[in-house]
Amino acid sequence: MYVPTRIFFTKGVGVHKDRLASFELALRKAGVEKCNLVYVSSIFPPKCKQISKSEGLKCLQPGGITFCVMARNETNEPNRLVSAAIGLALPSDSEEYGYLSEHHAFGETQEKTGEYAEDLAATMLATTLGIEFDVNAAWSEREQTYKASGKIIKTKNTCQSAEGDKNGLWTTTIAVAVFI
Repeated sequence: MYVPTRIFFTKGVGVHKDRLASFELALRKAGVEKCNLVYVSSIFPPKCKQISKSEGLKCLQPGGITFCVMARNETNEPNRLVSAAIGLALPSDSEEYGYLSEHHAFGETQEKTGEYAEDLAATMLATTLGIEFDVNAAWSEREQTYKASGKIIKTKNTCQSAEGDKNGLWTTTIAVAVFI
């Protein structure tokens, strides 16, 4: 059984007349175009270490099977705001697993999409850890509750947003958590 020991986060945007080529350009901006990407679900492995994008990219090999969690969004509508984000929530005990989440939206700012993804990951982890919280409270309130519990040590997000190309070309946004 393979359990990743390192992870890095990256993002990108691509614009092209063809939808697939737009996605390819977003992968290039993110630096993962040379990989055979395999999408996995949302578990952040115990003891997994976050590394920088530059350090992570050095570990990738052309054609390598590369596991990732990816959020992707695209549009060919001029000026339509698109975004894609990955959220992360880590438990205070590194022997426990954390959560990653994907969120993609239309018409949301980068900040709003990123916070939503972060909130989603933290909420999934909080329910796993048995942390009591008000589901109707604002993210900022729940974030304080989660961290005050002492069971969640860190949350973060990586988000890419873009406005659809003014001439109607495909615009693709991606946010990726890459496992090594």
